[in-house]
Amino acid sequence: MKVNLKSGIDKLLFGMKQNDVIAIYGQPNRNYKDEDDNIILAYNSLKMRLTFYKDEAFKLGYIVASSSELQVLGTTVIGKKISDVKKELAEKGLVKFTQEEFDTFKNYFNEDHWLILQTEFEEVVKVELGAIINSKDEFDWKFNSK
Repeated sequence: MKVNLKSGIDKLLFGMKQNDVIAIYGQPNRNYKDEDDNIILAYNSLKMRLTFYKDEAFKLGYIVASSSELQVLGTTVIGKKISDVKKELAEKGLVKFTQEEFDTFKNYFNEDHWLILQTEFEEVVKVELGAIINSKDEFDWKFNSK
């Protein structure tokens, strides 16, 4: 499953609505609202959690994924040592990460691509990808609804 930096993951594009996603992947295993009334769809088989922002007409704006098939710039990341992943990504031009720690987790955040590689015990366990905000301080939606 390809992580398309700034755009989405696999067939998912930022800006899709729930019906667009359901047309591709079918009904989610779980559908609920978070504390901000955003809608969350969870797909067990894909190991993905999708957030549709209430303040943006419920467009897909954030993806959290943990499938072992995830690839960032052709590099598989889940289950690998973060030092190896960062080295491989640096060879492909993705070098700038800020680091944040909490409990046994560390997040490696690349703001240019709104990408987070979450690690536990120095191993990548999760990828988070968010829609990009453009120079006009608006979301740069990649999906054009018909």
